[in-house]
Amino acid sequence: MNVSWVDLVVAQTEEPTAPTSILSLISQASGMVLFVLLILVAASVVSWFIIGYKYVGIRRAEAQSRLFQDVFWMSKKFDEIFAQAERLSQSPVSQVFQAGYVELRKLRAQESESTMSTQLGGTENVERALRRAMSTETAKLEQLTPFLATVGSTAPFVGLFGTVWGIMIAFMNLHGAEAGQTSIDVVAGPIAEALIATAIGLMAAIPAVVAYNFLNARIHTLSVDMENFSNDFLNIVKRHFFK
Repeated sequence: MNVSWVDLVVAQTEEPTAPTSILSLISQASGMVLFVLLILVAASVVSWFIIGYKYVGIRRAEAQSRLFQDVFWMSKKFDEIFAQAERLSQSPVSQVFQAGYVELRKLRAQESESTMSTQLGGTENVERALRRAMSTETAKLEQLTPFLATVGSTAPFVGLFGTVWGIMIAFMNLHGAEAGQTSIDVVAGPIAEALIATAIGLMAAIPAVVAYNFLNARIHTLSVDMENFSNDFLNIVKRHFFK
């Protein structure tokens, strides 16, 4: 029997076309695989929002902290420094200074008490105020970053779960197919859809891990700046107010 090239073209056009792009694979996913994909996409979107939000916030904190420290070391009066610090509300270093200065003013307002009592408890009170402010500002800087660590550590496993589930369903379909349909075409599509889950999981996890480490390094630098400034401020207070 002779088969013309026209018959071959018609036969090929009548065959169902397999999905040829990632978007088509995602759109054709169903059941548990689709649920996993939705979770991973949502986690990725939230992660990118947190990355942008924290990056902008930390950049602003760094810039204002540098500006405040320039003002602090150039000025000779704490009152003037305090007025400038109130304008730099995004600077964790300025917040530490404000906490220490407020405590110092409270102690100076109590000069009617014995000098010995002030000398023994004054610097300790200022130091506690500085430490408390440092802890508060560090906690603010670290807000939302644990979510990035969670996505980075769990997203690959969530994607792997979707892949395993999809492959299991594909082989179940292969087992239940008729004898004439037991071919790779029966499982190729479902397996490809299942593998997308692992890929999406990695796409969500990798930026989250990189951003988490990057942001943590910047936060650590700000924490060191607060620690150094706190020590310098405490030394100045001891020299000039508690002799």
